[in-house]
Amino acid sequence: LTEEQRRRRLVGRLLAARGFVEALAYPFLSADVLDRLGIDDSDPRRAAVRVANPLDEAEPLLRTTLLPGLLGVLRRNVARGTASVALYEIGSVFRRRTSPSRAPRPAVDRRPSDEEIAALEAALPHQPLHLAIAVAGEVERAGWWGPGRTASWADVVQAVRDVATVLRVPVTVGAADAAPWHPGRCAAIRVGDQVVGHAGELHPRVVAALELPERTCVAEVDLSALWAVGDASFSAREVSTFPVATLDVAVVVAAAVPAADVEAALVDGAGPLLEGIRLFDVYTGPPVPEGRKSLAFTLRFRAPDRTLSTDEVTTLRDAAVAEAARRVGAVLRG
Repeated sequence: LTEEQRRRRLVGRLLAARGFVEALAYPFLSADVLDRLGIDDSDPRRAAVRVANPLDEAEPLLRTTLLPGLLGVLRRNVARGTASVALYEIGSVFRRRTSPSRAPRPAVDRRPSDEEIAALEAALPHQPLHLAIAVAGEVERAGWWGPGRTASWADVVQAVRDVATVLRVPVTVGAADAAPWHPGRCAAIRVGDQVVGHAGELHPRVVAALELPERTCVAEVDLSALWAVGDASFSAREVSTFPVATLDVAVVVAAAVPAADVEAALVDGAGPLLEGIRLFDVYTGPPVPEGRKSLAFTLRFRAPDRTLSTDEVTTLRDAAVAEAARRVGAVLRG
């Protein structure tokens, strides 16, 4: 397998293990569906390439996003009685080049020259590989054991995080406002300063226009951009035989501060002995002041050569909180 094939299968196996089913949609769309997605004229996804001889005159454009096709598959499944659906698709999108050239017409009695092949490739649209995810209905089924849980924007965000983790790409998640997502339930996925995708709940107007189930959640990520920075090599970390030291810490920050920023500050402040960190509680209300929120994290520390003492763990915790205080104004909650 090529490296791209290996990574593509890695992502597919991960999502299948999480309960997603792969869908393959036609790579064509209509301008009308972009209207229903709420994508405005200035959006790069509007710059679609028109096919000279389309299979269907109603869909003459090459797709610039995977969402129309994947949401069409979701809608058909729901219409046929599948109440809960979790789908993903991996495929190319087609983006018009800023200065496209005209493709030559090589002779058919010989192999095209290298220059002709290069000219043909330069005339093709840019074709990055994307991943799209769509979830509707329950992600945890109801039964005699108790009530179920409806899919939320957090589920698709976590799916993208899992994909980035298996590709060994560090990503950050922050609030965003992009079509076709709900402005208050949309996250931008970034690698450094580059936005590589979005995830969240669809805007109610989009849900109504496309006849989708309420609270449908989707994500779309540029896999080619992730692969460009991912570490293809694999090296196993030495496993420490010493016990882990677990400690919970709660900090109070302004309500507008993303939890991801707080987590990043804690990680940087804690240092290399931090083995893992997990956000397990978000709280607003008394005694937390209005306009602020409490974020509670579990920190796991482990040394490769010794058992950490209580004083060492406390010092590491304090260093993490100090860095969060410096960067995001966090205050240790009493």
